[in-house]
Amino acid sequence: MQDSEIKDTYNTIDYAVENILFKEKNSKFIGYAYPITSENEVKTHIENLKRDHFSARHWCYAYQIGTETIKFRANDDGEPSNSAGMPIYGQIQSFDITNVLIVVVRYFGGVKLGVGGLISAYKTTAQLTLEEANIVEKTIDKHFKITFDYKNMNKVMRIIKEKNIDIVNQKMELNCEIEIATRKKNAKQIFDIFSTLFEIEIKEIEE
Repeated sequence: MQDSEIKDTYNTIDYAVENILFKEKNSKFIGYAYPITSENEVKTHIENLKRDHFSARHWCYAYQIGTETIKFRANDDGEPSNSAGMPIYGQIQSFDITNVLIVVVRYFGGVKLGVGGLISAYKTTAQLTLEEANIVEKTIDKHFKITFDYKNMNKVMRIIKEKNIDIVNQKMELNCEIEIATRKKNAKQIFDIFSTLFEIEIKEIEE
C-alpha cells in the first residue's frame, strides 16, 4: 500500500448532543450522544443519566472506540435481546463515526411496542440524535520519541519545522527528549529521516 493510500482520517462528533425526544405510543425515548476516547467515560455518562432520569425504565446504549483497533458494545439494558443496543449501534455504523457513545433513555408509557416497535424507536432516536450532532474529520496520528544530545538540537528542530511536525511534549536538558506526532501516512517518512541521522534515536510510542 502506498503512503498516499493509507487511510489516516476518521469521523467523530465534535461535542455532546442531549435531550433529543422521540415519542411512540406514550413511551418517551430521549437520545444522548457523547464524544469519548475510553470505556471509563461510558460508565460516567451512564451513571449521570441514571441520576438525571432516575424514574426512567431503561438506559440502553451503544459505543465504539478506536480507529484501527475497534472496540464496541451494545447494551439492551433489560429490553428484549437485540431490540435496543444493536439498532443504536447500527446508527453509529450508518453515520460512519467512532469514539462515540449513544444512550437512549426510555420512559415506559404503558403500551407495549413489541420487538419490531422497539427496534424502530431506538433506531429512530439514535438517528435523530446523530442528525443533531456536528460530525468532524480527524487525523490518525502516530507518536514518536526522539532522543538526542543537546548539541544536536538544531538539526532536530530544523526537520520538525521543515516537515511541520507537532511537538507533544519536550524535555530539554543535557539529554533531550521530544515527543512528536505526525499523520499516519507521513509516519514512515518521518521515522526514516530521523533514524538516518547520526547520534539521534527515534522510536514509536505505542498507543
